Amino acid sequence: MSCAASEPAIDAGRLWSDIMALAEITEPDRPWTRRSFTPRFDEGREWLRRRMEADGLSVRIDAAGNMIGRREGSEPGAKAILIGSHTDTVPSGGRFDGVAGVVVGMEIARALDSAGHVLRHPLEVVDFLAEEPSEFGLSCIGSRGMAGALDAHMLAATRPDGLRLDDAIRAVGGAPEQLGAPLRDDIAAYFELHIEQATQLERAALSVGVVTGIAAVVRIAIRFEGVAAHAGATPMNQRADALAPAAECVGVVRRLAEETVQGSNAHFVATVGILDVHPNAANIVPGSARLAVDIRAGEPGDADRFIARLDEESAKACAAHGVTRAGFDLISRSDPALCDEGLRGRLEDAACAAGYDTLSLGSGAGHDAMFVARLAPMAMLFTPCLGGRSHCPEEWAEARDIGAGATTMLGAIRALDAG
Repeated sequence: MSCAASEPAIDAGRLWSDIMALAEITEPDRPWTRRSFTPRFDEGREWLRRRMEADGLSVRIDAAGNMIGRREGSEPGAKAILIGSHTDTVPSGGRFDGVAGVVVGMEIARALDSAGHVLRHPLEVVDFLAEEPSEFGLSCIGSRGMAGALDAHMLAATRPDGLRLDDAIRAVGGAPEQLGAPLRDDIAAYFELHIEQATQLERAALSVGVVTGIAAVVRIAIRFEGVAAHAGATPMNQRADALAPAAECVGVVRRLAEETVQGSNAHFVATVGILDVHPNAANIVPGSARLAVDIRAGEPGDADRFIARLDEESAKACAAHGVTRAGFDLISRSDPALCDEGLRGRLEDAACAAGYDTLSLGSGAGHDAMFVARLAPMAMLFTPCLGGRSHCPEEWAEARDIGAGATTMLGAIRALDAG
């Protein structure tokens, strides 16, 4: 007697159990810490390998050091549907950032297997290597490598103990000599679930956010050169205080960012996160200062206009205080990664079919999806996190919300596969 296959369904309890199990693999004195290229990260990866293999996935490490679990499809030569994120953390980070996306991928594969449902496309669950900033001074190492965006200069980077990045990738099972060009041309679509790391979903009391795109990240360094002098003996009208225009520019960044937001429909934020002062002594007029500006823009033109105005305003501030602007330097810039409209529609339809209202929102944080988008259509789902807190031990998400995201993604993947 033959039995018909049942409808695939997410087991939210099983999904939650796996998230908590992986979270327990942490530095004991710094929960929740599982830094890339450490023994604790290797331990987490070994747990992941065993779990994937127990679920019937074939597991491999690609040349960029990404761990990939694969479930074959029924159609020979069909491109793969990928679900992924990362399992490394920041120091004293959270239990959900990255991890939820990988475990959701495993749960979707299990749900399909439990129902006896075989997709036409192969399904792959990817744990991208070192998405968080590492001691090599680089983030998204595995997804960069998959996309062909790890160049020789990056691979030669060293961490404080002298270990080179290419050797570190080799140690986790990768093959850095094969990097430099895209590793994949066989991806039909990429999906990533992530906690929002903000409060829009929480405030709207919704479980599912459909991401419109990932903002470009631009970093600018401004350097101010004045004259160091005795704080008590130097008259106010004879000072070239490097900190004075630098401090003024902190306020300028805030003001220009607020004005940019008011004139744009896209995500935009700007932050002064670093302010270095030399010689940094209470009784010395600062002789030099440097600030670093982090800019996140969903629309590249917004970033360009903001930078042009900051360039002009910082030069004026220096002139007003008799200080030389020694540099206005572009440190790094990435392009925004737009989510595929067709995949977004699949996610919205799947959420509606499951009874979930959705919210469209942009991502100000970077994700592995930025680089996978260079290889294939990409889509992201956000689920809420308590108070928007992330990258901290207090990071928290609810099982029902992650389950809702997983159910939505499963529905979208099935619809995509059915064609």
